[in-house]
Amino acid sequence: MASGVADPARALDAAGKLALLREALGREGAGAIRLRGPDWFAWVTGGGDAGPGASFDAGAAEVLVTHDEACILTDETEGERLRREQVPSGFGFHSAPWTESDLGETYVLGAAAGKAVLADRPGPLERPLPAALRQQRMVLDERARQDYRELGRDAAAAVGEVLRAARPAWSERQLAGAAARALWSRGIQPVMLLATGERRVPPFCQAPPSGDAIGKRAGLSVCARRRGLYASLTRSVAFGALDDRERIAQEALLRVEATALDAVRAGVSLSAVYHALDAAYRHADRLDAIRRHRQGGVTGYAACELAAGPSTATGLEQGMAIALRPGFDCFKIEDTFLLGADGLELLTPDPRWPATDVRGRARPLWLETT
Repeated sequence: MASGVADPARALDAAGKLALLREALGREGAGAIRLRGPDWFAWVTGGGDAGPGASFDAGAAEVLVTHDEACILTDETEGERLRREQVPSGFGFHSAPWTESDLGETYVLGAAAGKAVLADRPGPLERPLPAALRQQRMVLDERARQDYRELGRDAAAAVGEVLRAARPAWSERQLAGAAARALWSRGIQPVMLLATGERRVPPFCQAPPSGDAIGKRAGLSVCARRRGLYASLTRSVAFGALDDRERIAQEALLRVEATALDAVRAGVSLSAVYHALDAAYRHADRLDAIRRHRQGGVTGYAACELAAGPSTATGLEQGMAIALRPGFDCFKIEDTFLLGADGLELLTPDPRWPATDVRGRARPLWLETT
């Protein structure tokens, strides 16, 4: 049964992605491409959600692409829901009882007709996808960019709404729970929520929420997913004014981030961004800060498509999304950006949040409230 979600724009988007996959099949001399991960599922279906699977690494459905067909492999429990709600036209379905998973394996072998099977999560006798396909996935098309803008605005609004309502007596779990509700109410899946209050901030800058009261200081970091795309941001609130030490640290961190963001340009390697961050930390006399946590990198259909590291040679391109997360002294700043023809576009703005201009960019400050 073919049919699918009645969305011509998504169907057109999916057709373009299938054409890229078939070009790869031809170049590699392979018979089929098998996409197991929910990240690839979302990409090739124009934002479809594969639904819950046995792990975060696989959803309830796979996509099989050959020169002649594009097929959703799933079980009979999920097939109809996916056809009606998640998959645009242009895909067939092969549904088998969940107790007979071998039927799907047999179908794949038959579809490949004796040739190699390429896969995003290769199994025995399968080959990995060519690196060029991963690079193409990281360059977002115009439809995905617009979806990202809407996701980013909604995610930032949810986080701001929660932190403006927060009170010192709230527990870290209450803060995280309120954030989850605010995100779900906007149709956004909270993939990760880190909430830390006053007592835990000094030893644990990033941690799952506890039952402790947040007290006079709280930070909230969110990784949020909708239509397959991930938006990341961090915001912090102070109940009462920041002291002089905190203000100095905040200003220094904003300068560090500005140096890193200035380094994000088309044609520049991701390692160059890492080294710009490292130099900025050193200039701020925070010599070991870059080693204390991951600094972010390219995002998109995975929370981190490619991490910035000292030897990440991959070049940045227009259309890539970037989420950096510099921090020190338990101060952290994080937003999601789109690299465009005119530089970086902020995808997670909140016009209601306090901000300051840093080298022509509006950057968030701590919210100081009574």
